[in-house]
Amino acid sequence: MERKKELKLQYKDSNKVEAGVYKIENKRNGLVFIASTRNFKTLNGVRFSLSNNTHIHKTLQQDWKLFGEENFTFECLETLNIEELIISEKEALAEMEEKWVNCYKENLYDKY
Repeated sequence: MERKKELKLQYKDSNKVEAGVYKIENKRNGLVFIASTRNFKTLNGVRFSLSNNTHIHKTLQQDWKLFGEENFTFECLETLNIEELIISEKEALAEMEEKWVNCYKENLYDKY
């Protein structure tokens, strides 16, 4: 019975949706793309769109094609604590993203 409870907790933990801000960094030229997401699991989709030449950010897409996937890193910069929100999730993510954009403003890819 104890094992069943453990497995349920593991399942719940593995299905948590985490929102926050991430960066994609080009190791060749030092440029950084900053964005927010309501679910970090969607980063696989971002990588997929870059690999399939369909990402919305044209300059990032061109560099991905030119330098190759191995010259880019993905990093979660900050996770949103949904339980402590006093504003909407969308507003909180926008504020977090703006904070990180300001931190990297010297090395950012243009917005689009």
